[in-house]
Amino acid sequence: MDSRTNKQNYYLDIADSVLERSTCLRRKYGAIIVRNDEILSTGYNGAPRGRKNCSDLGTCTRQILKIPSGERYELCRSVHAEANAIISAARRDMIGATIYLVGRDAMTNALLSDAMSCSMCKRQIINAGIEQVVIRKTPTEFVTIPVSDWIENDDSIFSVSLDT
Repeated sequence: MDSRTNKQNYYLDIADSVLERSTCLRRKYGAIIVRNDEILSTGYNGAPRGRKNCSDLGTCTRQILKIPSGERYELCRSVHAEANAIISAARRDMIGATIYLVGRDAMTNALLSDAMSCSMCKRQIINAGIEQVVIRKTPTEFVTIPVSDWIENDDSIFSVSLDT
């Protein structure tokens, strides 16, 4: 009987290692892009190259302003893990690939069971030609999201009622 870790958890374990480079004081994320069983790139969340990281400054603007998670990303110093992984790979190589994502609380190191790509990262993943996203929920459980779901269920379209 084969007792090896399955491929999804193997790649999620690598993404979990990548997040150790994160410089965010709130949440650490690691991402890897894989196609045909080959790792194309990795990414973690941190300030753009050459800028000071929140971990260097010892402060987080969003934390100071008490901004809830998932809101006001324009005030964040970090480039997200998914974006950094995408930046580091050629689009022609990412077409049909899978991106693996793991998130942890920066203070407790607890696994984030609610990890999800933000709306900006979703757009970048779509444009990169990535086919699916695998997100760790527990040490052994994960969810696989077909990127086509994000295209079909466009969360950037809001219906506004004009009734008065």
